[in-house]
Amino acid sequence: MNSLDYLIVGLYAASLIAIATYVSMTKKGEKKTAEDYFLAGRSLPWWAIGASLIAANISSDQLIGMNGDAYAFGIAIATYEWTAAVALIVIGKFLLPVYLKQQVFTMPQLLLQRFDKRVSTMLAILMLIMYVMVILPVVLWMGAKAIYNLTDLDLILSMILLGALSLAYSLYGGLKSVAMTDIIQVALLVFSGLYVSYLGLNAISDDNGVIEGFMMLQSEFPEKFDAILSYAPKADDPEAYANYVKLPGIWVLIGGLWIGHFYYWGTNQYITQRALGAKSLNEAQNGLMFAGVLKIFMPIVVVLPGLIAVALEGSPDFPSLGDDRTNAYPSMLSLLPNGMLGLAFAALIAAIVSSLASLSNSVSTIFTMDIYRKNQDINDPSLVNIGRAAGLAGLVVSIIVAPIFLGSLESAFQYVQEYMGLFSPVILFVFLSAIFIRTSNSRSVLIGSIAGLISGVAMKLYVFNVEEALIEPFMHQMLVSFGVAFIFSYLFSGSKTNQKVFQFTNEDFRTSKLFNAGSIFIIVMLVFIYTTYF
Repeated sequence: MNSLDYLIVGLYAASLIAIATYVSMTKKGEKKTAEDYFLAGRSLPWWAIGASLIAANISSDQLIGMNGDAYAFGIAIATYEWTAAVALIVIGKFLLPVYLKQQVFTMPQLLLQRFDKRVSTMLAILMLIMYVMVILPVVLWMGAKAIYNLTDLDLILSMILLGALSLAYSLYGGLKSVAMTDIIQVALLVFSGLYVSYLGLNAISDDNGVIEGFMMLQSEFPEKFDAILSYAPKADDPEAYANYVKLPGIWVLIGGLWIGHFYYWGTNQYITQRALGAKSLNEAQNGLMFAGVLKIFMPIVVVLPGLIAVALEGSPDFPSLGDDRTNAYPSMLSLLPNGMLGLAFAALIAAIVSSLASLSNSVSTIFTMDIYRKNQDINDPSLVNIGRAAGLAGLVVSIIVAPIFLGSLESAFQYVQEYMGLFSPVILFVFLSAIFIRTSNSRSVLIGSIAGLISGVAMKLYVFNVEEALIEPFMHQMLVSFGVAFIFSYLFSGSKTNQKVFQFTNEDFRTSKLFNAGSIFIIVMLVFIYTTYF
């Protein structure tokens, strides 16, 4: 990177802070209420919700981690993106109507309405642990590594700068600042990703165009274009077995991956918070549908550059990845000319700080509304200050934790998936019980949750101590934990309908023509993709 690149990055950072400050300004004499800060005053339109969902989702663990996994075992990793599109429309259809009808600030608040303080507090603590100890550290660490690869800047200092930038534009304005600037961040991210892929494919074809480059990539590396991986015994093919463990064949379409999706997109505070801040139910649903449509095309940004790196590695103008596949995307950036490199670097930072801001905002929301707040009015301005302090504290803890746990990390993306896999089946189980199981009660879901967590930990310990296990793929472990939680909950739930059960009718689940049309488009595209690359 040269001075022009650094200038572009600096202008981007300054513009981001300025825009975020402007869109979140209040009228003279007015103070931000909790609803303004945590839910953008429930004013978000569908296009802002959809863009913000993608910006919050696509961070360093995906942009860098998923491209690294694409380099290692091919297009199969894109199944996370494609199947997420289906999860988004299902959640928009069946879960959002319940959330918005209950008018909650946080997901644990929904559980407080349905069960009691014990259940809501348990879920709040689990979410905080996952955000502060798993997701935030990975986003910070992988972002810092990318910065180091391009600038040689110290990893700790890089994490501090990333955290400071995310706080600079989100700490004052809250969710509105995050969501509205996410529109810019997504546009920058998609443009730079498309340009990187364009240059890479053109380089493969010796300047004969991207279509020829893509055809050459497929013909030279056909093993990288299997969307469904085949099983191979560990003793016969250790590499193929290791890949299968991460993405266990047809089970990615019919197994535990859906638990991860429905948890992440349907019950995860830092994702659902956008929908909770919508103008209306239709706006929230259309926002999720829009995000689903974008998900269909996101592999061009988060998967294709990693595949291209396979073909370009070893060429004179392409840096070697060494033994670290997470260098795949940063190495692809070496193809960019000066100026464009700065723009792509800014896009990378955009992806990182957007997720950091979203996560910090969710940490502050959950801590303030579900743990700190007791009898205060939800519009008490002092809650906003508590939220800001909580968001700052969460980032500081994550910066401390990141180098301790992640120093020898091979795959950031898989690390996040596997450790979320301990919590996500339990969290999803609790929310589905709250909404759809009329006989569930506080005692039954607590017992089910404990049983699910114990089974998840037990399976991890078992897998660590055997050469090859039927349940080694973490997707299988999630499915088992999810089933165990429901079985134990059923045994202790009794037969009477809980008095706090949510009331809704078929009319509550009606969707707009735009949502229905987008949903059909998503299904058609997925059928085409999997029939092509099955």
